[in-house]
Amino acid sequence: MSGPENEIIQKISRLRRGRNTEGAALTVGIGDDAALWRTRPGREVILTCDWFLEGTHFLRDKHPADAVGWKCLARAVSDIAAMGGETRCFLLSLALPEELTGKWLEAFLRGLRRAARELNCELAGGDTTRRKEVLINVTVIGEVGRGRAVLRSGARVGDGIYVSGTLGEADLGLRMLRQARDRARAANAALRKHLYPRPRLELGRWLAEKRLASAMMDISDGLSTDLARMCEASGVGAKIDGDSLPVSRFAESKEDARKLALHGGDDYELLFAVHSRNERRLASEYQGLRLTRIGEITRGRKILVREGARSVELRPGGWDPFAKRRK
Repeated sequence: MSGPENEIIQKISRLRRGRNTEGAALTVGIGDDAALWRTRPGREVILTCDWFLEGTHFLRDKHPADAVGWKCLARAVSDIAAMGGETRCFLLSLALPEELTGKWLEAFLRGLRRAARELNCELAGGDTTRRKEVLINVTVIGEVGRGRAVLRSGARVGDGIYVSGTLGEADLGLRMLRQARDRARAANAALRKHLYPRPRLELGRWLAEKRLASAMMDISDGLSTDLARMCEASGVGAKIDGDSLPVSRFAESKEDARKLALHGGDDYELLFAVHSRNERRLASEYQGLRLTRIGEITRGRKILVREGARSVELRPGGWDPFAKRRK
């Protein structure tokens, strides 16, 4: 069957071409009315989905198409990492204007193909349609050992609070991308983290398998916002040491670096609590990725951050799509 939509579907279906599906969890994938997928004995299914919208999450004139392809999957996969799971397959729903069905789509699919391969997440199907702006929705299916999923609600008073990697670099990378006259001028680690984030799958699985993390989530909307969500789910408060935050070396000043670390989103690092008896089992790095203790879970519901000799209440200041004033 010929036609413009079928040509687009054929391009997308090449993401699976050449893959050996014999004995795989995905028994029927793209090309039929729906996919067939089976889980393994002793495992639980993780389901998550994520929007990636032109004008909200990326700018067509600033973000390379391959980065859009990479990031739309990577940010959804980060939710699997946050529960200590592993990826299995994903569904792609894509709406785009006719003028982007050529070179832009090819570059988008290159980035998506690379992400699918490196994150071990196979395309299972999806949907396409036409629209004036680009709308992307990704649904990811993952698995975790039965009873091993790490939830937001497990933090207890006295647990140490840890984060992986560096905080605030992705938001700083977006700032650089907006200000740069060309992409080459902004080429550094901060920009790469904004364009090509790396979900912490290996770390999340290790923390879950070793039962080190009592609670965990990914930092997608900013530490101040996401820590508040973890504390609310666990019915606790927190005290953060502002001087311990792993801040970006690319920031304009120490104050700017701290603000980015507290409120900047899009990092897709892991935020996790560790019981005091398990903290001695946690090194300062995992496979070269820095792990930093930034505070402690406390009684009550307030979140405090120590700044010098005083402590102030930390209000959520990260990304909120429904806030009247956006970042």
